[in-house]
Amino acid sequence: MTLRVLTLSTLYPDASRPNFGIFVERQTRELASRAGVDLTVIAPLGIPPWPLSLLARYRALAHLPMVERYHGLTVHRPRFSIIPGSGSRFHPANIIRAILPLARQLHRQNPFDVIDASFFYPDGPAAMAVAAALDIPFSIKARGADIHYWGQKTGAAPKIIAAAKAASGLLAVSAAMREDMIALGMDGGKIRVHYTGVDLDRFIPVPDRTAAKALLGLSGPVVISAGALITRKGQAELIRAIAMLPGVTLLLAGAGPQQRAYQHLADTLGIADRVRFLGSVPHADLPALFGAADVMALPSVSEGLANVWVEALACGTPIVISDAGGAREVVDRAEAGRIVARTPLTIAEAINDLLLNSPAPDAVRQSALRFSWETNGDALLAHLVKIAR
Repeated sequence: MTLRVLTLSTLYPDASRPNFGIFVERQTRELASRAGVDLTVIAPLGIPPWPLSLLARYRALAHLPMVERYHGLTVHRPRFSIIPGSGSRFHPANIIRAILPLARQLHRQNPFDVIDASFFYPDGPAAMAVAAALDIPFSIKARGADIHYWGQKTGAAPKIIAAAKAASGLLAVSAAMREDMIALGMDGGKIRVHYTGVDLDRFIPVPDRTAAKALLGLSGPVVISAGALITRKGQAELIRAIAMLPGVTLLLAGAGPQQRAYQHLADTLGIADRVRFLGSVPHADLPALFGAADVMALPSVSEGLANVWVEALACGTPIVISDAGGAREVVDRAEAGRIVARTPLTIAEAINDLLLNSPAPDAVRQSALRFSWETNGDALLAHLVKIAR
């Protein structure tokens, strides 16, 4: 029997943003690869009215095809209206108007059995409306900011709770996220923990870390931090920690609004020569960077369960992270790294400890082996089959 799945996602990569929502796409492709699954993606694009639509980032989105085969999947990209700087309280309604006619048309041609929404806001409320119109069940996955940020916003929280109540099943990226969802008022009996995956064939330890550093023009101790350059990710505390570790080089893989402030901070601390800003790094380049680094550090304020935690571990690189989200579910042994308070001193002490007592890469990698895409796909399929039938 074929399971017809409609995946709804505002976090989905495209030709202009290949790294955007890449883990949502990878999970979706894994599900679609299962025998008996027929999957279609609707990935709505938010574009403001003219003349704001002429800005480069929106112009690139406007030129994307309305439907295409993207990495082997059929992806529809209907447009919905946004007003930059006005918040997102109207996004669910605008998305519903944009996608409902398309969803109805596709459903008439070949009926869907279930909707898989990949993010709680604005995807969840939109999925609720589409599911009601098509008279089919739906599921929503919570990943991080959709609960920790949007779940606290007065304009979004009631819509999130309403969608959770109407959903036939819910997914949480970690057990800690599940508890946060329950605290927000969601039914714990509906929520299944659904861990992320990692490509264990690509994210592997390098044969020679010193040689890997040399290929990148590096030598000596190296720490990498992978994530958007935003306050929540804690790179400011990390830069201050590096100032306490003479001779240690910090690589910042990511882009974001705090880059100029972080560059100024590194210059003020006198370590600008030891802090390298790599910008937005293609996902395919991360294994080489993680493999060359001695430690991956990310002292975030909040997380669900960061994919880069698991990817670094799969490369044999221990991590230093804050006690956020599923941190304790990932760092479950000494070889995996350290969980620290978000202060420069404690971060520096943990990094220094791992540099002086470096665990064997193969031992570090063991902590990541349970996070495979195969396991992720099996669990998602079982979840959706249960909901649909």
